[in-house]
Amino acid sequence: MHFAPDTDEALEFVVALSNTVPTASRSGVDEIATPSELTALLDAFGYSGRFDRDEAELVAVLDARDRLRGVFVMDRDAAVAEVNLMLREVGALPQLVRHDALDWHLHATDLTAPLADRIRVEAALALVDVLRSDEMGRLRTCEAFDCDGVLVDLSRNGSKRFCSVRCGNRMNMVAFRARAAAGDLTS
Repeated sequence: MHFAPDTDEALEFVVALSNTVPTASRSGVDEIATPSELTALLDAFGYSGRFDRDEAELVAVLDARDRLRGVFVMDRDAAVAEVNLMLREVGALPQLVRHDALDWHLHATDLTAPLADRIRVEAALALVDVLRSDEMGRLRTCEAFDCDGVLVDLSRNGSKRFCSVRCGNRMNMVAFRARAAAGDLTS
């Protein structure tokens, strides 16, 4: 699936943010439990603009994370309502901007807006593309029985099933062991 590059990046950030919860993280703990852990995630994705780096900002981002995770299990109409609400709450005004090493892309809030607002709006703008393309099926939860992760399937054929290679490998091993126990190693 081909969305605009900034849409792909925003969706990948939403997945990374969403998968910091204990039930989806590699470590089994909340991976953005402190402002410094949040800063590390933002740095990994090249986030710019205002960062307060305090507990209030962290709490607001954790709330945004929960709301964004929810979109992955909503039907299309419910997702539209949530996306519209996210855009309305901050008075989003989409406009093309170019900064740092990035070419023209959409921003709908000022760089001085609170971080959680910017995260919600950037995610909402990316989700607008997904919704308008009728591709909600590209947003899904990991098929690993012991994982609560989410994923965005940007593959051409829409066949991605797991949130990470780790989950895919683990489930392949489970399937192999089940076949071995049943005496069927032909597949």
